Amino acid sequence: MKRKKHTSGDDDAAVDMTPMLDIVFIMLIFFIVTTTFSSEKGLSPNRPPKDQPDNPNPSKSLSIRIDQSGQIIMAGRIVDIRRVVANAQTYLANNDTDSAAIQAHEDTEHGVVVSVMDQIKLAGISKVSVLVKDK
Repeated sequence: MKRKKHTSGDDDAAVDMTPMLDIVFIMLIFFIVTTTFSSEKGLSPNRPPKDQPDNPNPSKSLSIRIDQSGQIIMAGRIVDIRRVVANAQTYLANNDTDSAAIQAHEDTEHGVVVSVMDQIKLAGISKVSVLVKDK
């Protein structure tokens, strides 16, 4: 039985990776070019200019605070979401205002804030401001 001798040609056998890399890069470029980017829709806040002077006679607006657990605090009392309209109407009967300010904790769910805004609008207050922390 004859044994086959190993030649130096077997040691140099390798696969050329260049064509595979070319195809991978072509596919990458194809997917980048064909990807569609959708823009998120949301609310755009109208902030007053920074150089605007303070009003010397500010109107008294309804102040509402929402903590991180979603509790609504009006005039120092915890109020249920179903009672916001009644409390706002009581405030309107005692004070001449058309504005409300909602100060929500940064961890508050947005749905709670929107629900409070809806309740304030139902009570008859036309101007609703959401106070945010400036970074």
